[in-house]
Amino acid sequence: MASLFLLLLKRLALAVPVMWAVVTLVFLLIHLVPGDPVVMYLGDSARPEDIQELRHKHGLDLPLWQQYVRLWFGAPTNDGLDKHRGLLRGDLGETFGGKNVVTELLKRYPTTLKLAGGAMLVAVAVAIPLGVAAAVARARGHWLDTVISVVSLAGIALPNFVIGPLAILIFAVYLDWLPVSGSEHFEHFILPATTLGLAMAAILTRLVRSSVLEELGEDYVRTARAKGLPERVVLFKHVLKNSLIPVVTIIGLQFGIVLTGAIVTETIFSMPGVGELTIRAINEREYNQVQANLLAIALTYVVVNTLTDILYRLLDPRITLER
Repeated sequence: MASLFLLLLKRLALAVPVMWAVVTLVFLLIHLVPGDPVVMYLGDSARPEDIQELRHKHGLDLPLWQQYVRLWFGAPTNDGLDKHRGLLRGDLGETFGGKNVVTELLKRYPTTLKLAGGAMLVAVAVAIPLGVAAAVARARGHWLDTVISVVSLAGIALPNFVIGPLAILIFAVYLDWLPVSGSEHFEHFILPATTLGLAMAAILTRLVRSSVLEELGEDYVRTARAKGLPERVVLFKHVLKNSLIPVVTIIGLQFGIVLTGAIVTETIFSMPGVGELTIRAINEREYNQVQANLLAIALTYVVVNTLTDILYRLLDPRITLER
């Protein structure tokens, strides 16, 4: 427990500069995007005094460095500014329409987590059997290894915006098996999670294959076979467990890519998640909403990588948590 607590403290300390970098980069990049966000919200026919009032309310008439300080520490409310207390006080501000950005984020966050979790399950469920089968086939000189390698390469080459529309055409339009959009029921997540998980499954399949092949050549495998252990016991109890350590590493790293891919996937399938909300906020120049969404994604990525480090210890006790 002491080593686990120490690991969590270290990861928390590392998360602080990561969160600062994310907030700073997003703040600078979104202000580089051309276009006046207030004019885009109110429309070209808005009165100049209304535009100026809304700009002042959100502090957009301040110099950039003052806006950055206000983002972190807030601002006094006696000069017409909104009641933004600053990021350090847990306040991420409001949209131009007066909606709290954290409230809007929390409405969408469960949908994105369900989609990302479903995509990870699809990737693991596909990659581990195929990777093990390809490794065994390779060790025996069987043609199945070539077939699986070609299929996985095709999965890597096809992006989400190609797989998604094809899946909609086949399973939603022609076969009418699954719904096209929505997030209310389990069946609404099948096509998006599969679309998002297949690309990752292709990467993991090749990794599992190479990792299992490497373990099959170790001395302990020959010793286990010499003792008369069944091949399935050698493969799944010994080889697969040792092979999963690099796979877990990639899964933790790929989770950030899954969250990023959710932006495209949610747009394709019209899912009310953080990705769809982020695209809309970027198009409408909703600075506070974009910052809140990307900060939540970055924080989720940090948490997942911390859990990955803990899982290392469960898979291999020789790995200490202090490292």
